[in-house]
Amino acid sequence: MWTAAPSVRTDSWFRDALALSGPEAPAGRGPPHSPSPYSHASPESAPLGYTFWKTRLSAEMEVPLVFSTLLLASFVSCQDIPYEVSLAQLQACPKECRCPPSFPHAVYCDHRGLKRIPVIPPNTWYLYLQNNLIDVLSEDALRNATQLRWLNLNRNKITDEGVEEGALRAMSGLLHLYMEDNLLTTVPTPLPSTLEQLRLSRNRISKIPPGVFLGKDHLALLDLQGNKLEDDVVTEQSLKGLSGLVQLNLAKNNLKSMPAGLPATTTQLFLDNNAIEKIPPEYFKGLPKVAFLRLNYNKLENSGLPKNIFNLSNILDLQLSHNQLTEVPEVPRNLEHLHLDHNRIKSINGTDVCPVSASELEDYFEEKMPRLRYLRLDGNEIKPPIPRDLMVCFRLLRAVVI
Repeated sequence: MWTAAPSVRTDSWFRDALALSGPEAPAGRGPPHSPSPYSHASPESAPLGYTFWKTRLSAEMEVPLVFSTLLLASFVSCQDIPYEVSLAQLQACPKECRCPPSFPHAVYCDHRGLKRIPVIPPNTWYLYLQNNLIDVLSEDALRNATQLRWLNLNRNKITDEGVEEGALRAMSGLLHLYMEDNLLTTVPTPLPSTLEQLRLSRNRISKIPPGVFLGKDHLALLDLQGNKLEDDVVTEQSLKGLSGLVQLNLAKNNLKSMPAGLPATTTQLFLDNNAIEKIPPEYFKGLPKVAFLRLNYNKLENSGLPKNIFNLSNILDLQLSHNQLTEVPEVPRNLEHLHLDHNRIKSINGTDVCPVSASELEDYFEEKMPRLRYLRLDGNEIKPPIPRDLMVCFRLLRAVVI
């Protein structure tokens, strides 16, 4: 049995600190739509009691070390983290940041108005620096952070010149790098070869350095939306090395044609909000795995879509909203989601979206039936009456917006 020092009030904040469960921490503690860094829990969901305890502990310097030691022991006893490592990480936590005892490898320095990166402890895996005023990615501050796996620098003021050459090179195990909403005009280099996700959306990027992706076999997600990329920048040569790419987001750039030479592994291709007018014949021959294709808000016309251009064996979701189509393009039987809203389509029949006529439906086995389940046709010029075969087709769908 032990008691707190007389200078510490054992009121509600103390009880909160000892609680092993509680309300989730405020939203925004981690990259949006990203998997948790832990399989069972994550720093983003640390109980509020831990946050309050760390704040009070900083202010109440009279708290004896035995208090923090015993409290930390209760937090790490059920985790596969050496106690000595956890204690050392807590003691080395930068004064500008928050280091929850429940997640000893996570350091939160977000939303602090920081203009520089504080010196980061060596055992840090997850570092959150988003929503600050940082303009330099400092090699010195990150010199010891060689174990970083997850670095969030979203919404700062980092420029190309502010990315010091050795800052990223030292992170030999980095998996996720987030630098959205900064002031970059080029993809930063050199990038760690271990990267799995690189998010650079909403910068001012107009250049991709030659060879920047060479050796990046593990990079599965590349997000470059909301930049200033043009056709002559996004080329087979500039993307060379991305042999494991799954998702490529080039939405909201200055593209006028479909990007050439994309990695054959690409499964999700997002090209919304560009100025693309046509798709070259055989374009998808080199992209056999495409399952999700978004071309919303472009300038596509019927003449720009070759016959059977979307006849892809793996495609599940096709989005062509807000273009200039007057007819429904041919779609494959395996397609599940089709977005054609806000075009100039005036008429449609059942075989356009269900490549089986009404009279043939009863002769088809279920496994051979069209898989289309979601259809959007609103915002077009379609007028009643709706053809009978289209009504039959609609009955196969789970959702129709017209």
